[in-house]
Amino acid sequence: MSLVRRSNVFDPFSLDLRDPFDSVFRSVVPATSDNDTAAFANARIDWKETPESHVFKADLPGVKKEEVKVEVEEGNVLVISGQRSKEKEDKNDKWHRVERSSGQFMRRFRLPENAKVDQVKAGLENGVLTVTVPKAEVKKPEVKAIEISG
Repeated sequence: MSLVRRSNVFDPFSLDLRDPFDSVFRSVVPATSDNDTAAFANARIDWKETPESHVFKADLPGVKKEEVKVEVEEGNVLVISGQRSKEKEDKNDKWHRVERSSGQFMRRFRLPENAKVDQVKAGLENGVLTVTVPKAEVKKPEVKAIEISG
C-alpha cells in the first residue's frame, strides 16, 4: 500500500480532487494500485502573477503536446490535465531500475475575477508547459471635479 503525501500549505486558489481542508484524510488515503500513476498524479505547477497576467508553469518531461489538455471550466476554473504514456516493455528486456513515472495527472486552479479566460494561451517547450492567463485592466474610478458655488 502506498500513501499519497502532500504539503500542508493551504493555497486558496487551487482546487484538488480531494477536500483541501482535510489534510488528515489526504495523508493516509491509499493511492491507486499502480505506483507509477500515483507518482505522476500530482504534477508540480508554479503560479506567478505579473502586472499583466497569471502565469502557470508545469514541468512535464517526456509528455507530448497531444497528451496535455488545458481547459477553462465553470467560467473561472483552469484545468491542466494529461497523461504520460508508459514505456513499452519487451520480453527480452531486463530492467535494473524504474524511477520515471507515468500515468494521468490533473490540476485545477480557481482563477481570480480579473482573469480574461477567453484569451488563455498555452505552450509546451522543452518539457515545460506554460499557460498564460491575461488580466483585465483595472479601471480606475473616474474622478469628476465638482464646481463649488458661492
